[in-house]
Amino acid sequence: MAPMEIRTALPRRAATPAYRDGNVLRWLTAYTASLVGDGVYFVALAWSAQKAAGPAEVGLVMATGALPRALLMLGGGVLADRIDPRRVILGSDALRCLLILSVAAVIALSAPALWILVAVALVFGAVDALFVPAIGVLPARITSPDQLARVTGMRSLSMRLSQIAGPPIGGLAMGLGGAPAAFTVAGLLFALSLPLLLTIRTQPLGEHGPQQPGPGTPWKDLLDGLRYIRRHRLIGPLVAAGAICELGFTGTLSVGLVLLNAERGWGPSGYGWIVSSFGAGAAVSAALLVVTGRLPRAGLMLAGTLLVGCTGAATIALVPALWIAVVLAAVIGLSAGVFGSLDSALIQTAADPAHLGRVTSVVMLTMVGLAPLSYPLVGAAIGAWGAAPVFVGCSVFAGLGVVIALASGAVRRAELPRRTAL
Repeated sequence: MAPMEIRTALPRRAATPAYRDGNVLRWLTAYTASLVGDGVYFVALAWSAQKAAGPAEVGLVMATGALPRALLMLGGGVLADRIDPRRVILGSDALRCLLILSVAAVIALSAPALWILVAVALVFGAVDALFVPAIGVLPARITSPDQLARVTGMRSLSMRLSQIAGPPIGGLAMGLGGAPAAFTVAGLLFALSLPLLLTIRTQPLGEHGPQQPGPGTPWKDLLDGLRYIRRHRLIGPLVAAGAICELGFTGTLSVGLVLLNAERGWGPSGYGWIVSSFGAGAAVSAALLVVTGRLPRAGLMLAGTLLVGCTGAATIALVPALWIAVVLAAVIGLSAGVFGSLDSALIQTAADPAHLGRVTSVVMLTMVGLAPLSYPLVGAAIGAWGAAPVFVGCSVFAGLGVVIALASGAVRRAELPRRTAL
């Protein structure tokens, strides 16, 4: 049977490579500025909480921000499907800009009270719940389907850059001007993204299968989106595999790596080498997709790279030497990056545009809402049994995603769209 070619709602047309498309590059620049602003904001928020109260309150403030993001994420997906996602992103970034610049002014005039930081974290998290699904929908509206893999790779590179640049910029601003300066820098970065977003051209939604009924109530739309995911023969398994991967990997590759490093006595520098190697591998995978634009046998490659990543994550807790762990971290980062990018690109190209916001919100909920719940579980398990059995167990759990992918004929046959000729 021939590999399944995913149909898309957008018209097939010859496309400029995404890395030379001014429309995509403006979106990418705006997105990068916003992500770096996120990094600066989180540094400013955490340090302000530490100065206002103490270490325990830092966790309280950060958890406060995560709560509305998780609770409202699905509602943000409904909104992204009802309204032009560019308008949602513009509104979200404008609100974040005004919020953060207002906080900078208040803190400059008075001490950063804990209640102010909690309120800011709550509002910022709620606005983020609108921003995240909308930013996930926008790539399908600014480029052709055959360029979505490239755009996914470019987005991953942007995320890596922001993770590298955001915290140092926030720390520098804190050192030079304290919390008011750091919050001001974050607000200005959000402001920088606004004029770029205004210049982005978006494509209208097209038809994808039967005509969708008119919108009902938000609750009905949400349930309709969840049913759509469950019934879709390709998107359902992809979302399930991605969620299991996140739940299995997130705790071990964050909290678990810290505890593994302490258990082995590799020190802070050893931890830094492992994390940097993982990031480098993920960045290489993103660059690979940007350059190639398409990987053959996408469904099988998705399952294969997840299997390699699971094997590496289980093995990293068993090796005796730091240099071997560093090499394995690069392999895990490369494999996880390819898996995540293919999973995202296949979902983007397969989804009915009318449901894409809700599909994206479910995917992001597993990443930023549910996956962090594994942190205390992984920490407690390693404290009780040691790192090796926990890493192996979590990797076996993540490996269920491979089983789900391979059990689905739609995933095994899935291919990314080919570039159309001029």
